[in-house]
Amino acid sequence: MNRKTLPIFPRHLIGVCILAAGITLAADAQPIDREVLVKRHHPTATKLDPLSPFSVGNGEFAFTADITGLQTFPDAYITGIPLHTQSQWGWHSFPNPAGYKLADALKEYDVHGRKVPYARGDDGPATAWLRGNPHRLDLGRIGLILKKSNGDPGKPDDLSKIKQTLDLWSGHLTSEFEFDGQPVKVRTACHPVRDQLAVEIESPLLKSQQLGVSISFPGASADWRKGADWTTPDAHQTVMTESPQSCLFSRTLDASHYFVQTAWSADAKLEQTGAHQFKISAPGDRLGFVSSFTAKKPETEVPDATQTFQAASDHWRKFWTTGGAIDLSGSSDPRAVELERRIVLSQYLTAIQCSGSLPPQETGLTFNSWFGKFHTEMHWWHAAQFPLWGRVHLLEKSLPWYDKILPVAKELAARQGYKGARWPKMVGPNGEESPSVIAGFLIWEQPHPIYYAELCYRAHRGKDETATLKKYQEIVSQTAEFMASYAWWNEEKKRYDLGPALIPAQECYDPAVTMNPTFELAYWQWALGIAQHWRVRLGMPRDPKWDHIIANLAKPNIRDGIYTAVETAPYTETHDHFSMLDGLGFLPQTPLIDPPTMGRTLDWVNKVWDWKSTWGWDYPTMAMTAARLGRPEDAINALFMDVQKNRYLPNGHNYQDERLPIYLPGNGGLLAAAALMAAGWDGAPTKDAPGFPKNGKWKVRSEGLLPMP
Repeated sequence: MNRKTLPIFPRHLIGVCILAAGITLAADAQPIDREVLVKRHHPTATKLDPLSPFSVGNGEFAFTADITGLQTFPDAYITGIPLHTQSQWGWHSFPNPAGYKLADALKEYDVHGRKVPYARGDDGPATAWLRGNPHRLDLGRIGLILKKSNGDPGKPDDLSKIKQTLDLWSGHLTSEFEFDGQPVKVRTACHPVRDQLAVEIESPLLKSQQLGVSISFPGASADWRKGADWTTPDAHQTVMTESPQSCLFSRTLDASHYFVQTAWSADAKLEQTGAHQFKISAPGDRLGFVSSFTAKKPETEVPDATQTFQAASDHWRKFWTTGGAIDLSGSSDPRAVELERRIVLSQYLTAIQCSGSLPPQETGLTFNSWFGKFHTEMHWWHAAQFPLWGRVHLLEKSLPWYDKILPVAKELAARQGYKGARWPKMVGPNGEESPSVIAGFLIWEQPHPIYYAELCYRAHRGKDETATLKKYQEIVSQTAEFMASYAWWNEEKKRYDLGPALIPAQECYDPAVTMNPTFELAYWQWALGIAQHWRVRLGMPRDPKWDHIIANLAKPNIRDGIYTAVETAPYTETHDHFSMLDGLGFLPQTPLIDPPTMGRTLDWVNKVWDWKSTWGWDYPTMAMTAARLGRPEDAINALFMDVQKNRYLPNGHNYQDERLPIYLPGNGGLLAAAALMAAGWDGAPTKDAPGFPKNGKWKVRSEGLLPMP
């Protein structure tokens, strides 16, 4: 495709409306066959691909497996997607004998005559410790032990007749291959509500003792990406307590503790083979076992493998038969099959990686990035799609975290002289911000909780609206209080300014001087307006200061007929995120944004941008902007722009580069864009699939989707 011309999107969408009681189809519409839709996109592999291991998980826990269905050949995946076992609760901090604290990383910036501290940090040891702690743990490695008949250990090249399939409909990963002339079949699944892996193995190699199972545990690592250290066995402890057909591993890493309860089928046995390494072997040709990972010592027996596989099947069948669906099978555009594949796999990946009790890290529960911490500005791109796809409960699982850290957010705002709650950007579970030359200066994550609350309200409309309003009112109110406090009244120009100190979503500007970014201005106006709606819905009067800010915000800067990223020079760099497009795309129409000007801006971005510097969510951004502007051809072409950061791997992950081989904001962004294009948005034309082209090449059927604001 020619990148110089933006361009296309799907056609007819079966008439669907979302009601509080469920999904209602138009009279002439036929329900989508969900099973057929999902099963035509089961990912498969016939060879080892370092960039396409498959994961099983439940939003709180995930296990990433290689071509054998377990983590047998981790070294073969180091240059691609590493094989880790991660959870939402598994965190660790190294000792802090020097007593480093956030105050050690603060630097003051001039903000309209005030000295305001920001956690900018430096290159010193305090910043390094604060950024690297806490970090997410790799909880353990479970793999096959393969030995040839001559005793040599098995290698990836020794496998033949490989066939691996991730059955999305059941959540079962089935891996088949031959080793040393004998067949091996491994089934793997994750329990839907327990952080538990179930495995079933069939092979004559079990009986000949050429095949066994290894369970091993690493130390912690403060590396930006690794999450595990296999070179320091004396730095952590593993204590095994064995019972008939089961054992409990008790793990200690400094002040962190967790447990792994493993139970196996009759006649199998467990032996310790190293300080942190254990082996399960079986005398017959079948072996089944489960490993349950917990933050606290378990008090009950774990479900066995058969029960876990059945629970997984029941869960995924329910997942796919509820919520939203988009079927493009009647389309003649050759890209429809690939778009449908990306949509289906992105639903699976975000469900297992991004639907937990914490906002997800950008690499989910697959492996660490930024030490395993999560970025609150990316929470929208991971999870705002859940309500749009009829699965609001998956977003709501993480929203209590904002209530939990509200005191921390209020303290951050007060430290800087503001009211309300300022949400930290790069954080772990405790909500304390990490020093960064960028993170603390961003502001576009601040309105996000208002957006989440509004999505929840719309999803629950007609059922428990009042309960939803009360549930999130404090978060909405405290968020809006900060936003109102942050906006600075410019007496000379009779307007409210944003910044300094500020870095916009396009992260390449000097925080000391940058002011009035286009997207953030529009977001401030829209979110404060939504906060006012919440007050009215609850029978409260509108806040007069909020209304004054809404009416008097600085207008986005326009130069040469297009929106610039910011008001201050250099106005618009042409690399990183083209965040000005989010002013109408991510957001609905606001009084601050002129659609014709945004249309010219979209054309300019498409003509001049440095695509190598973009990120995976930039393409859904462009698609949403094009769709809202009534340019569906451009919307579909944005989703298929042929650049590296817009690549989707065989396992469905959005690839960025060697450093970030997966990037889940791209998957979540794709789902948000697809929902908007299929179900519409506030003020969308009253026609089916308004964001897809009406060129006769796209047939779009959808159901269970919620229109975007």
